[in-house]
Amino acid sequence: MKKEQPLHPEHEVEIMEDHQDAQTAENDTEEFKAQAAGEPAAASADELQERVQALTAQSEEYMQRLARSQADFDNFRKRTIREKEELGKYASSKLISELLPVIDNFGRALETSPEGEGSESFVKGVQMIHRQFENVLLAEGLTAMETIGQPFNPEFHQAVMTVESDEYEEGIVVEELQKGYLLKDKVLRPAMVKVSG
Repeated sequence: MKKEQPLHPEHEVEIMEDHQDAQTAENDTEEFKAQAAGEPAAASADELQERVQALTAQSEEYMQRLARSQADFDNFRKRTIREKEELGKYASSKLISELLPVIDNFGRALETSPEGEGSESFVKGVQMIHRQFENVLLAEGLTAMETIGQPFNPEFHQAVMTVESDEYEEGIVVEELQKGYLLKDKVLRPAMVKVSG
């Protein structure tokens, strides 16, 4: 049987160095695996505090963005509702605008008085149709402006000339050349007027 010989001191040092190298390599491998897996290596308290502050700032920025987005969406929703209501309120304005010349022509027709047999009944019939037509438009919210004797207002009146007047002071509507109309609370057509100068 072979007897084990004691190791020479140089061999002991070599074995210990090999063991240390293996241990270092194992530690390096564990650290590399931790970094590859996304796990932070042991960090100092300052580094962790900086990381927490950075994440907190990022979180606050995201919260502010979310609040702005919610406010923008809320404003968009309110504006859409308001536009929809206004569209419903004034949906008939285009049609009524196109009917205003018809009303004007009715008025002109009623100002003339035809002569001959049956003219009186004809005029009454036209007056009835005119009233019926006005009532339909009135139900839609159309109202004629009262202008004569009122102060001139460029929002409601379109002045075509100024005239001298003893009856009215300066800046007052003295004559209406074409009726103005309001649809609910909006000017559909300004009145064409003469103003005292």
